[in-house]
Amino acid sequence: MVKYVIKRLLALIPVILGVTFLVFMIMQLAPGDAAKLILGESATQEQVEELREEMGLNDPAVVQYGRYMLNFVQGDLGTSYSTKRPVAEEVFSRFPYTFNLSIVAGVVSILLAIPLGILAAVKQNTLFDNVSMIVSLIGVSMPIFWLALLLVLCFSLKLGWFPVQGAESWKSYVLPAISLGFMNMAAIARTTRSSMLETIPQDYIRTARAKGVSKRQVIVKHAFKNALIPTITVCGIQLGQLLGGSVLTETVFAWPGIGRLLVQSINARDVPMVLGCIIVMTVCFSIVNLLIDLLYGFVDPRIKSMYS
Repeated sequence: MVKYVIKRLLALIPVILGVTFLVFMIMQLAPGDAAKLILGESATQEQVEELREEMGLNDPAVVQYGRYMLNFVQGDLGTSYSTKRPVAEEVFSRFPYTFNLSIVAGVVSILLAIPLGILAAVKQNTLFDNVSMIVSLIGVSMPIFWLALLLVLCFSLKLGWFPVQGAESWKSYVLPAISLGFMNMAAIARTTRSSMLETIPQDYIRTARAKGVSKRQVIVKHAFKNALIPTITVCGIQLGQLLGGSVLTETVFAWPGIGRLLVQSINARDVPMVLGCIIVMTVCFSIVNLLIDLLYGFVDPRIKSMYS
């Protein structure tokens, strides 16, 4: 188990290298000049060139990337072009907001989606099944930002129940968590239903019923336990995607997290800040995938033997 974890952590190194290199090159191709954005429109060309030389922006892109990664392995994520503050300080001051929002949205979506998927499979082809799958289809199809705007329009502007933006109280979490978790809930519910429908007709389920095991125990202890692997997989993917979805959600709700910081940094051509946000998101996504892989071993002992 320990060897497997170490291998997965070492595999994170080329992932970070690949992601940061790709993002860095995309930022180099993006229109605009970071020096001009910093100095403003009133700056002369000489001032812009002087600042570019000072920041090393006139060096080839590969040289700039190499210099950044050399500092990164020493624990330095660089300094923000916009705020002149250390990137690590900026990113980790915003990280708790994104982490808390993702956890709330993820936990709520899982707690709602799994029972919904189980009930839809048990009551297959009934009104409940049809309605729940229609709702799930809407959840998978609806863009996050569109749902967020509808929630703001209805519950903030019209009814005034929840704040439009900010993260001052627990009420501030409600609308962002719903908009962020609704799509994930829909995907998890659909996967749980499909996995349960494949498991329920199996011979061991019929055997359990023939032995007089109660319907509840058959569904929860036998059917759901064996249908759990696909559900865990989707939960892991969706939890990782919460970080990606947080970019849109945090922008709509002016949430002070990493997602909003990433958008602001892209607009400002703040390359060190963009790379810092991407690295944190990549590491979080990889850790979630690692935890999901380890969870497989506790659900299915056959998989646990593969980790040794």
